Amino acid sequence: MNITTTIDGSRARISLDGEIDYHTLPLLRAATADLPTPVTELLWDLEATTFMDVAGLHLLFDPTPPGSSPRRTKVTGLGPQPLRLLTVAADLNPDIDLTRLIPATVAPS
Repeated sequence: MNITTTIDGSRARISLDGEIDYHTLPLLRAATADLPTPVTELLWDLEATTFMDVAGLHLLFDPTPPGSSPRRTKVTGLGPQPLRLLTVAADLNPDIDLTRLIPATVAPS
């Protein structure tokens, strides 16, 4: 897995090339833990991510490491499988607000 972090003031973009699963989750959590304190907005660029299991749900819906300030989190570049996982999770749990996470994405029918 390749992880690239770009920081611009209070915004960070984490781009990854690889799958999100329980084997890669610690690396991704470490990437968020390494962000400087002033970062309040996090964008996950998943354009090169073709597979995501339930570990991705934990990553995206619990993005702030313990003891850190809360961060607004959004996702871009969702492929069909990761998007489908997110929409199924939202269908099963009405408390999940996908418009916060992926505001410009229309859920598949």
